Parts: sequence; structure tokens; C-alpha cells
Amino acid sequence: MTALNTISLPDFVKLANVKFQKALSDFPEVMRKSGLFVEVPMENNTGNTREFSEIDLEEYASNKDEGDQAETARIQQGYTNTLTLSRRGDNIDITVEMRTQNKYPTVVKKLTSLGSMVSKRLDLDLAHRLGFGTATSYVDQDGITINIDIGDDLALYSTVHKVKGSATTYRNRLANNPQLSKGALEGLEKLIVEQTFNQFAEKISVPFDILWTTDDPNTCNTARELLQSSAEVSAPNAGVINVYKAKYQHIKSARIATDANGSPDSDKAKYFGIASSADSSAYLGIHEEAHMVAPESDIKSDDWTFGARGNNGNTIVGGRWIKFSSGDGTA
Repeated sequence: MTALNTISLPDFVKLANVKFQKALSDFPEVMRKSGLFVEVPMENNTGNTREFSEIDLEEYASNKDEGDQAETARIQQGYTNTLTLSRRGDNIDITVEMRTQNKYPTVVKKLTSLGSMVSKRLDLDLAHRLGFGTATSYVDQDGITINIDIGDDLALYSTVHKVKGSATTYRNRLANNPQLSKGALEGLEKLIVEQTFNQFAEKISVPFDILWTTDDPNTCNTARELLQSSAEVSAPNAGVINVYKAKYQHIKSARIATDANGSPDSDKAKYFGIASSADSSAYLGIHEEAHMVAPESDIKSDDWTFGARGNNGNTIVGGRWIKFSSGDGTA
């Protein structure tokens, strides 16, 4: 155990950095690593916003008669949305009493908490993109109104999403919003087949590879049964193939079913959906990775104040890459 009553500020900074980095590396970053968001680096001196758009080529080639020039393929730009960076940060104080009265567990707890705070806020922000996906905005824990409408000015989950090159609309929210089951999953897959269009309203084939859920035990257990179940050779169902085995990666987020403050929200407990990592138009911009800010000693209080900082933003352009059910049985 380190004797804090004999440690200098430079030595303590080294200790703090070790604890900070360990907490940072131990945090799973579920949403960031889920495949739901396309990560985009944002370098210094390149502004605090990025505009993203969907662009589609028409699906089919045209006839070419002998001696004639080939037709020029149509290209249709879809809707756009803007990503804006937000800087996050928190400080903790290490008092002289903590350092001189051997309060090592208290100090370690503070430093490890600091090490994951910025990453946890990023995880919460990304989870709220799914958790608040039935709305076009919400007020976050800092009291700031966050606009989360997608490019067509609708909520992420809608029954009337628009495309730019046609009057046709599509839905990515399952009718009657059933809880997760084999039938509900097949219902979402039917939306893939019947309600996945390009900007010309042409049916396109998009690979869906993610099944995402909240951390609701019943929903998670159902997901595991669907994706992992198997039968013994001598069992009654021997020879029956589990068509969902290895079809989807199960992403479970503890923060989707939360309110703006990160407290449990039972209204969202049964949320689930499927998504395509290959076709995702959800973007995460990283300008400043989570890092520790080391201080000098405060001559007035004798406190050593450490900080964590990070700068990132996110946006979602379209809705065809994700299908959703709220699981509450509403029409």
C-alpha cells in the first residue's frame, strides 16, 4: 500500500495516471464498440462540425442498343445531418487530509471514478440516441436541448420515413411493438425485406448483423435463447437447425433504458431492434480522447485537483439501417 503521507506531487501524478488509465481501459465502451456507430476522427483546426449525407446510385443498369452510348447512372443525394462536438469534463479534489492521513482507498476510488467518467458520458450519449429514438429531441442532464431528429426531420424510429428521389415512405418501427420473441424478430426481418429502400425507393439488400437490446433480463435471456440455443442429438428436436445461431451479434446496453440523467426508465425496458453495421449512417466524431489533466498544488487550499476531459459528438442521418420495437405492445 502506498504511503500517501510521504508522496510528492510528481509521484502522485504518476500514481494517478496509472489508476486513471486502468479505469479507462477496464471500461467496456459498449456503445462505441458496438458497430452501431461509424467512428470518424476530427483533427485539430478543422472546425467543430461535420455534415454527413446519404448518397445512392440507382440499383439497375439500363439497356444499351448496338452502337449507342450507355446511359449515365442516376445518383441521388439523400438527406443530410450535422455532427457538432461537445467537450465533457469533470474534476476531483485530493485534499491534504487524504494525502497525509493514509486514506488510500478513498483516493483510489476517486481516481478510478475519474478515469471512466468521460467515457461513461460518451456511452450514455450514444445510448440515448437509441433510447430517445421515438422523439426528435430531449433535454440532457446539463439542461441542454439535444436535437436528435434524423435527416428527414423525423424521429429515428418512424412509420413514415422519407426518401429524396420518390414520394414513397418507409417504416422502421414494427407495428404493434411486441416484446422480443421469434415472431417479433421475424417481424423486424420482414421490415428489412419490404421496407428497406434506396433514395429512389428501389428495394435494396442490406446485411443486418446486430441484435441490440436493453439490459432487461427477460429480453436478454430471450435474445440468448434465440441466438445460442441448440439441441442434443437424441433430443426431441434433434436435427432442427437454429436459423438465428451466429446470425446476429447481441449488443446489450445498460444505458438505453435510462432517462436524461442516466436513471432507470422502465418505459424503455423492453426496447430492442436490429441494425446493419455495414449500412449504418450513425456517426461518432472523436476530437479529443478521454484523458487526465494533472494539476499543480493549490497554495490556498493545499488540494490537488485532477481533471478528465474529452471532446466528441454524434449524429444519425437516415433510418433504413435500423429496425425497432418498443416492446410495450402499443399500436
